[in-house]
Amino acid sequence: MKNIGEVIKNNYHMNKKQLIEDYDNSLETNITFKKIVSKLKLPKEYLMKYTTKIEDTATELNNCQKCKNLSECKNSYQGYVYYPEVINDNLVFDYIPCKYKKEQIEHDKYKDNIYLYEIPKEIKEASMKDIDLDDPKRFEIIKWLKKFIDNYDANKENKGLYLTGNFGSGKTYLISACLNELAKKEHKIAIIYYPEFLRSLKEAFNDSDEYNNRFKFIKNVELLLIDDIGAETMTEWSRDEVLGTILQYRMQEGLTTFFTSNLTIKELEEHFSISSKGVEKVKAKRIIERIKYLTTEMVMVSSNKREREDKNEK
Repeated sequence: MKNIGEVIKNNYHMNKKQLIEDYDNSLETNITFKKIVSKLKLPKEYLMKYTTKIEDTATELNNCQKCKNLSECKNSYQGYVYYPEVINDNLVFDYIPCKYKKEQIEHDKYKDNIYLYEIPKEIKEASMKDIDLDDPKRFEIIKWLKKFIDNYDANKENKGLYLTGNFGSGKTYLISACLNELAKKEHKIAIIYYPEFLRSLKEAFNDSDEYNNRFKFIKNVELLLIDDIGAETMTEWSRDEVLGTILQYRMQEGLTTFFTSNLTIKELEEHFSISSKGVEKVKAKRIIERIKYLTTEMVMVSSNKREREDKNEK
């Protein structure tokens, strides 16, 4: 019967022999592997324990040599290379972004300045350069937004836009494209779909911290778009305690505010005047005066953007 110590010793020598053979074979047959090893400048006795991992790095680096964009990436994690680094004489492997991934990260960096609530993903990526210029009825609004971007100064009061128009005309996209351009210049923006924002506040009634944090953020954000105002179910709470408080604060602090709506400001005043208590014209007028103070009203009568896209596809 073999001694246990001898068995362990033999297995160790066999394993070490195999490690050396695998390492030497990779060193002779894999040019990329050899380049990686030469840069690491660690002893062979240490590196041979990591032959498989270094081979993985070599494979991914070779993939990168043939790659032309992120969509062609064949590595384990798209846009990343499994790469070794020497830290305190130890070999540490981590996922490092490739040049295409770095470009994407830099390009998308501005999105960290954007807060969306119940808004489609396309709005987060809306861009002035992608705006549809086929409809001349939109030109005046596009010019207004371009001028706003060029002249915006966070240290001064800047009037926002109350953009009204027919359903599907692209109101939200236009203003979001404008705000996204400012987000690229490190300005903080928020775009909220107003009916759902109100619902979320109601759900947070029993969590005062959540309610206050959400409410405080919207009051204080540098640039705010309240999307589809007038589409919500009108209550005294939503009009006076939520909207009224937000608008009053933003007026006092000189914070720029935008609105989109299917209603004109005059129609919105009627919407705010009807409550469970009857007709409340004074309270409705108070809200409207704040909106008028904060914005310039413009009307966009345009064909339905979704219908235009459907026709183009056909």
